[in-house]
Amino acid sequence: MFACVITPPWRLLGLLLLLTLSACEPVAPTKQFDQQLYIWQRQWRPAHAEALAQSRADFSTLRVLALQAQPQEGWTRARIDPAMLKADGRPIIAVVRLDGQLPQLDSAAIHGQIQRLLSDWQAAGLAVVGLEIDHDCASARLPAYAELLKSLRQALPAQLKLSITALPAWLASPPLEKLLASVDSSVLQVHAVSNPALGLFAPQTALRWAHAYAARSPKPFYLALPAYGVGLIESTAGAPLVESEAPLNTRAPRRELQAEPEQVADLIQALQTDPPENLAGLIWFRLPLAGDRRAWPLRTLQAVARGQVLQANIGIEIHRGGALAELSLHNNGNLNGALPARIELSTAHCDGADAVGGYHLQRSANRLVWLRQSPGQLAAGQQLALGWARCQTIEQGEVGVKP
Repeated sequence: MFACVITPPWRLLGLLLLLTLSACEPVAPTKQFDQQLYIWQRQWRPAHAEALAQSRADFSTLRVLALQAQPQEGWTRARIDPAMLKADGRPIIAVVRLDGQLPQLDSAAIHGQIQRLLSDWQAAGLAVVGLEIDHDCASARLPAYAELLKSLRQALPAQLKLSITALPAWLASPPLEKLLASVDSSVLQVHAVSNPALGLFAPQTALRWAHAYAARSPKPFYLALPAYGVGLIESTAGAPLVESEAPLNTRAPRRELQAEPEQVADLIQALQTDPPENLAGLIWFRLPLAGDRRAWPLRTLQAVARGQVLQANIGIEIHRGGALAELSLHNNGNLNGALPARIELSTAHCDGADAVGGYHLQRSANRLVWLRQSPGQLAAGQQLALGWARCQTIEQGEVGVKP
């Protein structure tokens, strides 16, 4: 037996009114952050032009590695392409890196190098709006660093903004406020700030650092976010060697570390929902170039920056020329994806076929099967040649991915 309950009309009207009022309640908007890019290559190449053009719509400002001081090498300038930067037209912040292992900060040399750099860049017609000092010093050396920044601020033109990178380790240091007093803004680095063996990035830790830094910083600050990976190479000296863009000349075993796009996206969502005070924006490290195998593909970086759903979309494409068919895998998604372990195609009357790209081919009377020899990934927006087949008919079967 079924019972039917009839709701009185006055109760229906009350429920409708409640739903209407609930729908009209204002929803707190999520904060949208200014997003910028680091360009960190020491020598520019033609690939920069395409990367700059493709990134222009999403990132407002370019922070460009310009000058470095290192204990052994001394002072070196990055070999930028001024014409590319000028044609790009976005505001530029020149980044000067002072290695944290420098025995001391030579104020006169630093002033001279920076003044010459700015003069040369401005003479080239570059829209330099700011200077960033990147100095990962120990907390005990912050007072001396603060004095350097104070003198720099006094020497630089008032319209040129001065910023620094900051480490989470400085959060427990009393001189932090004095350090920040001489700069217009700062950039809190929340990636690769501890033992690399522990990972590049932890979203919950980064969120905690951001709120703690907001409590110490009376001025606007940015977060430097990772869009890359590194290789850790075993070393007899103890600490592992870190391999980034340029390969190191060694056959020692490597372990790959990657800042996962989903984790960084989670951090951004948390920051938008509950933004730390004075958080002005996000700066991505680094602009990816064609062939930079450890940087996120630009398609992935843009998807995370835009708050899009992240997913891989790997499919097979067949290009026919008569009886000959060339096969390839394409990732049309915005996230790297695992290469299929098994790919099957229904065929008829094949004269020949072969596999490439790390696959092994198995043939039967009416089926071709490509088997993956070892695990691998296909980057977002990239393709991989799979092989060829010369058959009267080819029908695409299922693309299976084993766990």
